[in-house]
Amino acid sequence: MAPGDHDQQGGDAGAPPPTVPLPTTTGGDGPQDGVRRPVTAPDSPAQRQQRRRRNGAAPDNGAHRRRPRPPQAQRRETPTAGRPKTASNQVGPAKAQRSLALVFLVHGAVTGSFATRIPWIQDHTDITPGQLGLALAFPAIGASLAMPLAGRISHRLGARTALRGLLGLWTLSLLLPALSPNLYALFPALLVYGATSGMADVAMNALGVETEDRLGRPIMSGLHGMWSVGALLGSAAGTVAAHAGTDARLHLGGAALVLTAVGTLACRGVLDLRSAPEEHPPPRFSLPPRSALLIGAVGFCAVFAEGSGLDWSAVYLRDVLGTDAGLAAASTTAFTCTMAAARLAGDKVVARFGAVRTVRAGGLLATAGALLIMTAWHPAPAMAGFALLGLGIAVVVPLAFAAAGRSGPAPSQAIAGVATITYTSGLLAPSAIGGIAEATSLTMSFALVTVLAFGLVMGARVLRAPGREAGKPVATQATDLERS
Repeated sequence: MAPGDHDQQGGDAGAPPPTVPLPTTTGGDGPQDGVRRPVTAPDSPAQRQQRRRRNGAAPDNGAHRRRPRPPQAQRRETPTAGRPKTASNQVGPAKAQRSLALVFLVHGAVTGSFATRIPWIQDHTDITPGQLGLALAFPAIGASLAMPLAGRISHRLGARTALRGLLGLWTLSLLLPALSPNLYALFPALLVYGATSGMADVAMNALGVETEDRLGRPIMSGLHGMWSVGALLGSAAGTVAAHAGTDARLHLGGAALVLTAVGTLACRGVLDLRSAPEEHPPPRFSLPPRSALLIGAVGFCAVFAEGSGLDWSAVYLRDVLGTDAGLAAASTTAFTCTMAAARLAGDKVVARFGAVRTVRAGGLLATAGALLIMTAWHPAPAMAGFALLGLGIAVVVPLAFAAAGRSGPAPSQAIAGVATITYTSGLLAPSAIGGIAEATSLTMSFALVTVLAFGLVMGARVLRAPGREAGKPVATQATDLERS
């Protein structure tokens, strides 16, 4: 058959494909004999499909030519081993982040509101400073006892429902201390107050870790920054109420109702995580898992330094450097504002440098700040030292919670373990600083703060979770391992 006869004879679709003439090849790599050789024209899509059917192959649907999805996108949709799976009525991670930020703000506002009315509670119950100090240990005791229960509650009810209930109990418990008529009623009131605080704390931090994983970028520092903003707002409203002479039962009752309503609405937008049917529930009570101990030790150092700065900065400026009460109080406010600002900006720093290098640099800043406090001869360098201390430790606790949530198959249990250790540190810091100051001097007591701040530099490596450093893309981890 000559070229072109195929069209004239109307061959069927299974006939050989048409050929087209080529000019005589006289150069290049082709034949040099001057003979015209036919070349087969490209098959049409219909001819390729028919040939695959004759050969018994499945029709070509183009699946082999689809571009593979990036590994990061695949990772985000793959449930982490041992973690709860998502429900069908899931919200987007961006909306979940905004809602969770509001949850953190509400949690902080409760703390700030309560702190401003402690003097009223002391006068109302007619207790001594020593009795008040004993009573204020009960929130930490209640939190430490109840935090392991948060994982079991989330397993049974789902993360969203559990957080809504636990946060509601926490906001409503704000009224209990103000209703206590005496010391013996204040003890259980503060125990319940601390227990609900700790369980809500674990639930919202566990959701924060999961939301961060789904977004693929760090958010934990910003969430804790919103907690600090809430604490500042709550304390500001409490200061106004106290200055106006408002009864704390009226003030805290109104605050409890408003914060409960805001918290309930905010919880509607968080991730709704539910455990797989075959997953065993966490134990009711357990010791912190081994994976949480070293991470908790880093958190212990940071919270000890934080408690020392919050509780003793004003006293240090007044007693050691002889400043007036107004300037001394301003140092505490500056310390708190510095921490809040650093946490709000901390996510971008962690995304750029990674959790390990960020904490190491923060530890160096905190160490320098503590040394500056010890050697200060004037209020100005001392206040700068407290600012450096707050700046250096600001992001450590959020990153410790994030690392704990990725350290094993039970995120809530690991976060509860780290939270228990950090709560213990916050409980011990004021009395430890006071005891050392009583035995030596307040200046020497900050030598312990200096040592613990440098411990952040030495222990930062444990915040790198297995397989992925908190807050950093997977692709950059090999480089970080080489640099560290």
